[in-house]
Amino acid sequence: MKGLSKKQFGWIKIIVAIYAMLGIAFYYLQEKILFHPWPIPTGQVFEFKEPFVETYLRLDELTSYSLVQFKSTDSITKGVVLYFHGNKGNINRYAKFAKNFTRNGFEVWMIDYPKFGKSTGELSEANLQEMALQLYKLARVRYEPVQIILYGKSMGTGIAAQLASIRDCKQLILETPYNSMVSLVRHYAFIYPVESLLKFKLLTNTYLPKVTAPISIFHGTDDALIPLSNAEKLKSVLKPTDLFVTLEKGTHHNLNNFPQMQQTLDSLLQRP
Repeated sequence: MKGLSKKQFGWIKIIVAIYAMLGIAFYYLQEKILFHPWPIPTGQVFEFKEPFVETYLRLDELTSYSLVQFKSTDSITKGVVLYFHGNKGNINRYAKFAKNFTRNGFEVWMIDYPKFGKSTGELSEANLQEMALQLYKLARVRYEPVQIILYGKSMGTGIAAQLASIRDCKQLILETPYNSMVSLVRHYAFIYPVESLLKFKLLTNTYLPKVTAPISIFHGTDDALIPLSNAEKLKSVLKPTDLFVTLEKGTHHNLNNFPQMQQTLDSLLQRP
């Protein structure tokens, strides 16, 4: 390159090589970067304080989703909450949140993604969406759409939003959502062509305009994983009657500790 010394040209080659290697590494390792499953033996017995039934949602010989159905503590069940959890752990990590819904008269069905907990199968965006659809179909055997609430937490918000965009439900509730996985990863890796590299796009911002049910969003101001600024981009696609609750000092992991969230969630679950 004209005007560059051999030393400068050498450094440019090193920088370009590092850039390329990191991009290639992200492409092939993105599943391990984005998802952190905790697999457990299929014979291991779940132990939860809430009454529950453990079952499986089987799609084929290689794909089986572990499902835990937490029972309502009320004598009359109002409906069911289909709960799509975050990118880490398994149902054991999220079971403590079931009481938010069971005490309000709802069953809670928590499902583990492929490779999480006792679930098997390939982890892909298409499989996550198919898993959510099959769970919804199972719920429809017992409940009408006006009795089904879709709840997404963190990574699960894109899954819940996509399902709500193609199936009717009573409400869609999102805790710490992202505008899209593309925009979130671009926040951290802005020097890369993220849209081309990313296999899990989870375009929440394109799903929400298609959702006819009421939408409620909870996000904290101090979320270090999914910045509030990223989630706030969703405001532009919400309906005037939808809700965006910002919790001061809320992080990615502590929103359930806020009375404001608990009170608002109770109010949402008590809607006729």
